[in-house]
Amino acid sequence: MSRYWSDIVSKLRPYIAGEQPRIPGLVKLNTNENPYGPSPKAIEAIRQATDDRLRLYPDPAATELREAIAARFGLTAEQVFVGNGSDEVLAHTFQALLNHDLPLLYPDVTYSFYPTYSLLYGVETIEIPLDDQFRMRLSDYDRPCGAIIIPNPNAPTGIGLPLAGIEALLAAHPDAVVVIDEAYVDFGGESAVPLISRYPNLLVIQTLSKSRSFAGLRVGFALGHRDLIEALVRVKDSFNSYPLDRLAQVGATAAIKDEAWFETCRRKIITSRENLVRELEALDFEVLPSQANFIFVRHASRPGVALQAALRERDVLIRRFAEPRISEFLRISIGTDAECARLVAALKEILAA
Repeated sequence: MSRYWSDIVSKLRPYIAGEQPRIPGLVKLNTNENPYGPSPKAIEAIRQATDDRLRLYPDPAATELREAIAARFGLTAEQVFVGNGSDEVLAHTFQALLNHDLPLLYPDVTYSFYPTYSLLYGVETIEIPLDDQFRMRLSDYDRPCGAIIIPNPNAPTGIGLPLAGIEALLAAHPDAVVVIDEAYVDFGGESAVPLISRYPNLLVIQTLSKSRSFAGLRVGFALGHRDLIEALVRVKDSFNSYPLDRLAQVGATAAIKDEAWFETCRRKIITSRENLVRELEALDFEVLPSQANFIFVRHASRPGVALQAALRERDVLIRRFAEPRISEFLRISIGTDAECARLVAALKEILAA
């Protein structure tokens, strides 16, 4: 701690990102990255944009990208906001739309950036406990609030809400902004985007990091009523007018347009996930029902911390969270079939010992 810090710095509990070690031959299943590369069309678009134009500032409005996203979802470009990864979009959302006199509601087991942003921006919050099966009880949200944010599917559990449940939540809170964070929705969840035309209080946030394999490019976006989007733009332009560089914009635009590549990769991940679930259940793991590109598991008799350590010794990296309710669970990203096979083989060896 330094005497030069602002008061807020010492109070922050920064988000802890997953490890990015450089170990040859590592099976890296800890950060929910897509095991398959980005669209070849996106890579080619980036290659063609790597020229003298890099001396120029990028389009601050990312017009072509927003138009491509709008076309895919049946919206207008004015209903689309883009940012440097969905984490930046979320940060602007907390500042622009979630800070009210009444508290913000979100689940007690959820994306751990939410409490970080709440503290950073001074947002009063109430954490709503998930039930014993780690599912949301919508009736628990029937209370006065300034806003609600929910990941769907939830992270780190992977459990999704049906669209009817989201609509019921929106209808019950017409005076509160409801944010649905859909980072993992493309792996089996139901998107809330079709509800945007009927609910001006709905904001949907997605990312290109997962289903479009661009975690290294950093592009996220929000979809909603023009008034909500305008609030995000006002905050963005008061913070950084150029959050997306030229290469990110052209690559993301091409990725959004390549529907065939997106569909092929996501279906492969879904198939691999279901196969891995069956194999882990046969090894006496409890596996929560997942609609994401990861699974959340705990063993019937082996401690999670010991399993994580033993896997690391065998060059298999997964993630564990130390929070009391979930400390025995392990979050395992879905890799290629070969990577999943190495994970299962390592677990069989560990459990046999």
